[in-house]
Amino acid sequence: MATIKHLTSKNSNYAAAESYLTFQHNEYTGLPILDEKGRPKLRDSYLLDTLECGESSFAMACLIANRKYGKNGGREDVKTHHYIISFDPKDAVENDLTIERAQALGLQFCKDNFPGHPAIVCTHPDGHNSAGNIHVHIDSPHPPPRPSAACVSAPWNGRPSWTSRATGKRARSTAAPLPCSGTSVSQSWRCASKPT
Repeated sequence: MATIKHLTSKNSNYAAAESYLTFQHNEYTGLPILDEKGRPKLRDSYLLDTLECGESSFAMACLIANRKYGKNGGREDVKTHHYIISFDPKDAVENDLTIERAQALGLQFCKDNFPGHPAIVCTHPDGHNSAGNIHVHIDSPHPPPRPSAACVSAPWNGRPSWTSRATGKRARSTAAPLPCSGTSVSQSWRCASKPT
């Protein structure tokens, strides 16, 4: 089963998002892992694509889009919305999930939910603590999708809902499908912050 987690960041350094996705980090401290010369070490394996960035880097495309839409200019504004689509390790064997297929699902999710907005999509073949689960990271500077009730195809635990990170309490329903229709990968939606 795939789970989608939504996080927000107020970090205005958009290049830091790409750095986090492409370089190794200590899973406990979040600090980059350095090589013997003091340079950040690249991850062993990942796939990375950008959408709606044109010839610009993701960071520059975000700045351009922010100016265009008059968004994310204040110190307290949320600068990026970060999604993590985590697949069950069993999906690799039971449903023929590969890093390439997961990247394609992430790209389609992004195209469906952030049309016209810059985004970066990066798939890693490994999880924390050597869990071995394939997972997709998606970063976009614009608000999360507002799915309609009609798009709920496989609610999590029988009740699509969000859980407040601040209180841990479950609240009103919201859900969005992974673009998995026609595939055997099961899906769910969990929002780590209140939908806007």
